[in-house]
Amino acid sequence: MSNGDESPRVSPERLQVFLSDPRSYAGPSKRVRVLQTHSAWLTLVGRRAYKVKKPVNFGFLDFSTLEKRRYFCEREVELNRRLCPGTHLGVVPISMNRGRLSFGGDGKIVEYAIEMRRLPERGFLPRLLAQGRVSTREVDEIVEMLVPFYQAQEPTPEIEQWGSIANLRISTDENFRQTEDFVGVTISRPAFATIRHWTAAFYRRHAALFAARIHERRIRDCHGDLHLEHIHFGRKGLTIYDCIEFNDRFRYIDVASDAAFLAMDFDFTGHPEFARHFAQRLARTLQDPGLLALLDFYKCYRAYVRGKVESFQQMAAGVPESERAACRARASRYFRLALQYAVCGSEPEALVVMGRVGAGKSTLARSLGGELGWEVFSADRIRKELAGVPLHVRGTTVERRRLYAKRMTDRTYAALAHHALGQLRQHRGVILDATFSSRRRRRQFLRALDQAGVACRFIEVQATTELLRKRLAARALRVGEISDARLEDFSALDRAYEPPHELPAHLLVAVKTARTCEAAVIATLKALANRRSPGG
Repeated sequence: MSNGDESPRVSPERLQVFLSDPRSYAGPSKRVRVLQTHSAWLTLVGRRAYKVKKPVNFGFLDFSTLEKRRYFCEREVELNRRLCPGTHLGVVPISMNRGRLSFGGDGKIVEYAIEMRRLPERGFLPRLLAQGRVSTREVDEIVEMLVPFYQAQEPTPEIEQWGSIANLRISTDENFRQTEDFVGVTISRPAFATIRHWTAAFYRRHAALFAARIHERRIRDCHGDLHLEHIHFGRKGLTIYDCIEFNDRFRYIDVASDAAFLAMDFDFTGHPEFARHFAQRLARTLQDPGLLALLDFYKCYRAYVRGKVESFQQMAAGVPESERAACRARASRYFRLALQYAVCGSEPEALVVMGRVGAGKSTLARSLGGELGWEVFSADRIRKELAGVPLHVRGTTVERRRLYAKRMTDRTYAALAHHALGQLRQHRGVILDATFSSRRRRRQFLRALDQAGVACRFIEVQATTELLRKRLAARALRVGEISDARLEDFSALDRAYEPPHELPAHLLVAVKTARTCEAAVIATLKALANRRSPGG
């Protein structure tokens, strides 16, 4: 980020003082609320709102000079009048006369503000969702406003060029380049590597689909920033505002990309039912089935952009530490959601981490759970909890024989299936950590999930016999081990293991763990993304 050099200028600190002062605004003194993003200050006062752009340059957004800020203020008003003509009232200069700042006035113009009609807080979509006051009726209203808007935006060669893969890469490559410094802060290295890998692979596999979108004239001058906070329901009807003004390529996009932003935000706030309804209703009304084929790709892109924006915001000057921490947390959640779209799409699934004893299943399962934000259920833990046995106590030979008898093993795997289905019915993915050494158990588990209409894939963790023996020997020296398997059990357990040769390729990923944990996690996530269902 860089700041431009300009004259005249006023310091951000002085400008914030001016914007925070009730006396700066016409009429009786009122309470002023000042908000800020990485690129603007927003003041809420009475029935008005004022937006002042910050003198920043992020590459994709350049407000570094006064003239650029004036131009983009005017552009914002003009563009937003397409969907909300009564909200953006105009551009107001901020002038300085004899050392005093004022809106309008006869002094030298030092800044510009957009004056807007303030929308009542109670009508914003995030608040309505939190209060349980949204149904498919409101979602349909959004679709009914967007469809004629999209249809009115006539594609031109200048607009349609931004639907090509070469130009789409400008935005996705920019995202990865601009978030490299946040790896280890708001995004993990496995998530960064996997999303970048999957994005490139998607371009390669679906070149014909992207070309068809241009041919079908689906690239339009869209909103560009269509998320929950920019949608308002009031007495005068629906308002969709605050479209992108600072970079045309962020508006010259596939309708599927515009729609994906809102669908992603519904997912992010825990309302996947509205995400599905919105996307399906929009595609049906626009007679655009191709929209759904691209939805997960663009949802991943949109979640990544939000993670990037929150990462920028946590670095902005003047942001309190409590808000910085909140920004970091939101950024991490958005990046995890982007990873979920890359690995399994919009619908959650069960990932079964299986393999021979000592292969490193539990370590990989915990790591995957952390990356995806999914709960992990361990067969070792469930078995001992069902039996009422202390987790870290390895019983006598007789006690272990009872604990690992077929009846207890049946109960353990039934409980695993129960936990998995419980998570999936709540639209949450789940990780299961278990040997699954029997073909019969694998078939039973797949049948149970198939009957429930939910997806499942197996990850076989592999290691050499030498390494397995070495790890089992090391367990005897560790404190806090839940698994009872030791080196003396290896031969019997290994003979009983039936490799998952019966599983089709799209349901099975094999991962070798003779590498660092992070490398194994990256390899697993990339393999899962590569084995997505057709269309992914």
